[in-house]
Amino acid sequence: MIRITKIFTFETAHVLYNYDGKCKNMHGHSYKLFVTVKGKPINDIENPKNGMVVDFGDIKSIVKSEIVDVWDHAVLVNALSPHKELGDDLEQKGHKVIYCSFQPTCENMLYAIAAKVKAKLPEGISLAYLKLHETENSYGEWFAEDNQ
Repeated sequence: MIRITKIFTFETAHVLYNYDGKCKNMHGHSYKLFVTVKGKPINDIENPKNGMVVDFGDIKSIVKSEIVDVWDHAVLVNALSPHKELGDDLEQKGHKVIYCSFQPTCENMLYAIAAKVKAKLPEGISLAYLKLHETENSYGEWFAEDNQ
């Protein structure tokens, strides 16, 4: 098995309902997402992807369409909380709002990213690892072996 990683960046705001720290106010981050997949390199001289586990461009396409293009410059709001009204107000004023069924913390964002990416990976390729930097020195990690 070989693991390959592609790195992405995006800007997203979130608001954490009922949080008791200074991050209770709506705020944004420059997220850095590491996506690691694993598989066996193709061993077929006639295949244009010979020697690759998967084309980095295919990983880029999946993550951009499922995460980056959706979440970039948006506000993540827990739709199951009273912040739903805040989201509705922001949306009416022309802002891009993503309604989540969870508290939009780094940890829960990783679960959502994992589900979206796993659903789109080609056969024989599996998601091995995610790392999501919320700041330069604060991040969460998702490991496949911990989530089976």
